[in-house]
Amino acid sequence: MRGGAALAALRLRTSFEFGNREVAKWFPGHMAKGLKKMQASLKKVDCIIEVHDARIPLSGRNPMFQEALGVRPHLLVLNKMDLADLTSKQRILRQLEQQSIQNVLFTDCLRDRDVNVKKIVPAVTELIQKSDRFHRTENLEYCLMVIGVPNVGKSSLINAMRRMYLKKGKASRVGGEPGITRAVLTKIQVCERPLMYLLDTPGVFSPRIESLEVGMKLALCGTILDHLVGEEIIADYLLFTLNKQQKFDYVERYQLGEPCDDLQTVLKKIAVKLGKTQKVKAITGVGDINILMPNYNAAAYDFIRAFRKGELGKVMLD
Repeated sequence: MRGGAALAALRLRTSFEFGNREVAKWFPGHMAKGLKKMQASLKKVDCIIEVHDARIPLSGRNPMFQEALGVRPHLLVLNKMDLADLTSKQRILRQLEQQSIQNVLFTDCLRDRDVNVKKIVPAVTELIQKSDRFHRTENLEYCLMVIGVPNVGKSSLINAMRRMYLKKGKASRVGGEPGITRAVLTKIQVCERPLMYLLDTPGVFSPRIESLEVGMKLALCGTILDHLVGEEIIADYLLFTLNKQQKFDYVERYQLGEPCDDLQTVLKKIAVKLGKTQKVKAITGVGDINILMPNYNAAAYDFIRAFRKGELGKVMLD
């Protein structure tokens, strides 16, 4: 959209000031309970499928999974690949390999007939056959456990596999907010040959998010409830990220004219474009009057949702 000199003249931020902000530690009781039940059920499990958001393939993965569940074969599924800028895919795979994660698949589970979803059963079958199943050797059915932080597409993956292999519909509830799956270890069939079941689990965070920046990436991708962080803060981090990566689709979408680094200016223009205004009572010398003001919260909400739907371009946050 613009040359380097013109962009430099805009004086876009090169770093994000977190100030005294704190990302809330969202670790409800059902999460702690979930992790304990997962560990207790390991003896029934042949392989772990960890699902994470492809836009944050390195950030926010729960290290407790590796410690608690690492005794089983492991497949990392990076979902929502349709929203991620995968030009740096090889770099990501190298970094994951340095963390001893060698079995990785990128998927888009909401798209019917995603070819990568079709690779999951063969990949898992190979991993299981190469491993020692201990006391499960005589058992002909395979049991997998699906794990991950909230709202990365675990339920969507299960439903996609059922559609593909069993020609059946939803078995797991899907939602656009974290915390939809609260039932612990629901057993769901996903394949007939080989006979394969999945244990669905609630999203579980690490009880300690490693840094504010990781917390903001998790919040931006919708894995933390927005109100715990604040929608305007999330929107500001989104604006900073889009500008830093020179992803300027937002300028055209909201008819801003040019990139802007000031959140209040951007939200005001978004609110005006969308007709999102609210009446505010103002006290004047001649009495109270109602004036129309831009609804900044509604504008921030629209900005964030547009990003999460991929309407502001594909982005890699790691």
